[in-house]
Amino acid sequence: MYTIGEVSKMFHLPISTLRYYDQQGLFPMITRKSGIRIFSDTEIEALRVIECLKKSGLEIKDIKSFMQWCIEGAASYQRRLELFQKQKKTVEEEIIQMQKVLDMLKFKCWYYETALKDGSEKNLKFLPNDLMPAEIKKAYFHSHEK
Repeated sequence: MYTIGEVSKMFHLPISTLRYYDQQGLFPMITRKSGIRIFSDTEIEALRVIECLKKSGLEIKDIKSFMQWCIEGAASYQRRLELFQKQKKTVEEEIIQMQKVLDMLKFKCWYYETALKDGSEKNLKFLPNDLMPAEIKKAYFHSHEK
């Protein structure tokens, strides 16, 4: 059993966020002692899932629907599976895009480190691709893929 303060520290979330989640019905089984929220392992696991879904881009209203489906039991397994499959695909696509961003950043770091060493961009502007280091060349081309 955990207090809201302990859960706040555990998840690096403001207490106000945890109260908001509760007000939105994301902890339907939470107990209170003298009006104080007591978080059990059930709420801790729910919070892990809530944070995962939130980071995957799902809105609170949709997370609330998911939490309601959990209460419904086995009848909602298909909907829950479809939700996670959709979010998984979304995150995978985002990772691909972010890898392109990272590759452009790698290329530009190399580019400006080299320009600093040379004291100029002059040699870099017309540098044939085959003279780039292999990792930088790979990053450059990946960052420009459509």
